[in-house]
Amino acid sequence: MIKNISREKLFLAFISLLFTFFVWQQGLKDSLNRPSVSFDISQKEKEIAELALPSLPSNFKKYVSANDPVQEINNFLSSIPFDELTERNKLIWIISSDLPDFEIKNNSSYEFKNKNYKLLFDDLERNSNNKSYKPNYDQFDFFKDDRFLYHLLSKKFDFDASALITKSLSQRMFVKILAIRLIPLFTILLGSILVLKTLWTSISLKKIVWKEFKPLDLDLIDMVLLIAGGFVVLGEVVSPLFSIGLVDLFSKDLSIELLQALKIFFGYLFMAIPPLLIVYYQIKSLNGEFFFKKDYFQFNGLPIKDAIIQGFKGWLMIIPFVLLISLIMNILIENQTGSNPLLEIVLNNNNYFSFILLFLTTTLLAPLFEEIIFRGILLPILSRDFGIILGISISAFIFALAHLSISEMPPLLVLGIGLGITRIASGSLLSSVIMHSLWNGLTFFNLFLLRT
Repeated sequence: MIKNISREKLFLAFISLLFTFFVWQQGLKDSLNRPSVSFDISQKEKEIAELALPSLPSNFKKYVSANDPVQEINNFLSSIPFDELTERNKLIWIISSDLPDFEIKNNSSYEFKNKNYKLLFDDLERNSNNKSYKPNYDQFDFFKDDRFLYHLLSKKFDFDASALITKSLSQRMFVKILAIRLIPLFTILLGSILVLKTLWTSISLKKIVWKEFKPLDLDLIDMVLLIAGGFVVLGEVVSPLFSIGLVDLFSKDLSIELLQALKIFFGYLFMAIPPLLIVYYQIKSLNGEFFFKKDYFQFNGLPIKDAIIQGFKGWLMIIPFVLLISLIMNILIENQTGSNPLLEIVLNNNNYFSFILLFLTTTLLAPLFEEIIFRGILLPILSRDFGIILGISISAFIFALAHLSISEMPPLLVLGIGLGITRIASGSLLSSVIMHSLWNGLTFFNLFLLRT
C-alpha cells in the first residue's frame, strides 16, 4: 500500500537503503573473519567432562567422553595455528604436550602479555629443560579461579590440588555435563511432539488458523525509513558513537569484563532509541497524537497466562528445526566462522554484575525491541501487502540479515519464521516476545553452564 509520497521522503528512503547496503555488506564480510564460538563451546564441554570424571559412573563415562578429554582438547588445539590461539589455550596446549626443549626456545610465538601467564610459561620452560625442576606453587594461586587450568598444573607438576579440585566440584561438573547433554534432547523431544500434534490438527482442519492482525496504517516506504534509516543508519552506525563514548567517559577504572557488558547494555539502549522515535512520529503523524496506553503493536497481553503458554509452545516447537539446520550447516561447512561476539563474551565472563547486565540485554532488551520492530510493525504490514506466508518469510529474512553473520543466517531465518508464526497464530506480540526471550535465555543458560 503506497500512498502519495513526497520527493524528500523518497530521497531519504533511497539514501537509507544505500547506506544500509554498504553497512550490511561490510558487516557480513567482517563476519567471515570472526572465529566461531562453537570451538570454544566444544572445548569447554571437554574441560567440564575432565573435571567431572571422578564422579562419573564407569558405565556412563563412554557417553560423556569416548577418549581422554585432555587429549581431545590437545588434538583440537593442535589443529589451529599456534599464533591464533588465546594465551590461555596456548598454555593448555603446552601443558598437555611433550615439547622438545628447542621448540620452546626458538619459537617467537611463545610470548604472553598477561604477566601471570608469562611467569607460568617460564616455569614450564624450566621444567622442559630440567624435569626435576619444581616451581613455587604459591604463584599458582592466581589460577585457582580457572579450575581446569589449575587441575592441569597439578597433574603436570604433581602437587596436591585436593583443597580446590574437590569431590564436590567434580559432582557439580557431573550435574553440569548432564544438563548440557540432556536439556537439548528433552526440549527436542517435547518440541517434536508439539510439532506433530499441531500438524495433525492442521491436517484435520484442512487449514491453518491465523488470528486477526491489525497493521499500522503505514506503507513500505515507511518501513524502509524505519528499518534502513532508523534501525541501521541511526541505530547501528550513529548511536554507538554516543553510547561507547558515554561508557568510556564514566567507567575508566572498571574491569574489562564490566566495561564490555556496559558497552553492550547501553549500546543496545541507544540503538533502540532512533527506530522507536521514528515509529512514535510515524504513528503521531497518522493520528495527530500518540497514546502510550493504546496497544498499537497488538501485544494483547491479557490474559497473561495465554501469552506465556503460546510463547512457550512456540519456543519448544522451533527448537528441533533450528538445531536441525545448525546440524546441517556443521556437516556442510566444517570450519564455520562469524559467531555473534556476544556469545564469546558471555562464555568467558567471570564478573557477576556484568553477567546480570548481559542477561538483561539478551533476555529482556533484545527480545522486546526486536519483536516490536520485526513482528510488531514490519510483519503485519508485509502480511497485509503480500499475504501472511510471504510476510512471515520476508520479515524473517530481514531479521536474520540484520544480525550480520553469514554462518548464523540459516538458523536465524528459521527462528524468525517461528517467531512470525507464533505472532500471527496467537494474535499476540507478547507471545513472540516471550518466545524470543526464552530462546535467548536458553542460549545464555547453556553458556553459563559451560563456565569452569
